[in-house]
Amino acid sequence: MKADAIKVKTKNGASAKEADASMSAKVKSEVIAWFWVILAFMLINGTLGQARVIPSGSMENTLLIGDHLIMSRVGYDAGIPFTNIHTPLWRDPKRQQIVIFKPPFDPAQPDYVKRVIGLPGETVDVRDGGVWINGKRLVENYTIGRSEPPGRSQLIAPFTGLPFTIPKDCYFVMGDNRENSLDSRYWGCVPRNDILGTPVLIYMSLDAPRDAWNGDIGARFLAYGNAIIHPGTIRWRRLLHVF
Repeated sequence: MKADAIKVKTKNGASAKEADASMSAKVKSEVIAWFWVILAFMLINGTLGQARVIPSGSMENTLLIGDHLIMSRVGYDAGIPFTNIHTPLWRDPKRQQIVIFKPPFDPAQPDYVKRVIGLPGETVDVRDGGVWINGKRLVENYTIGRSEPPGRSQLIAPFTGLPFTIPKDCYFVMGDNRENSLDSRYWGCVPRNDILGTPVLIYMSLDAPRDAWNGDIGARFLAYGNAIIHPGTIRWRRLLHVF
């Protein structure tokens, strides 16, 4: 009888140890799986693409307030997610391409979205309601309003105004809404190192108050909740627009 009791006790003890080992293996497997998920997310977010939302009307009607974009960083920039550490890659933007960049006059501000107008080595001027590159008027069919130069008092130092010869590794950018855009006319060119990527897709577009896209987290969640209740606030025709 005593021998049988000892055998049962030993068997139960072994079963408990096996259960603990099995649970430990499952936890370890789960931790490893999540580690690879997070690592993959950081790799994609840092080197392939990121999400952006348009907070202002400076690119109307190409981009509207509340447009949600996927930005491609492929070939343009690579960085460590959730930090300001990044490095430019091999691709350079082309004229009239839309780019996303850190504003050089204040890198602490949210990223800007503008269109490349002038390339390194070119001389840009804004007059007669249009943009001139090396003395030739640029043909633009995407703008709203007249292209006008700012007054001297509106310039952000050290920029001294137009005409402006773009230095090496720098790009002159402007918003499509020419009468409502703080762009290179006011502060000069964007260094190549500050360009992060280019938009490739609109994955969502919501007609909501501007506060929702200017850092007010509560207003943003309210906008998303309102879209669920009132789908008419979604600009359906803009979804999946590819640039």
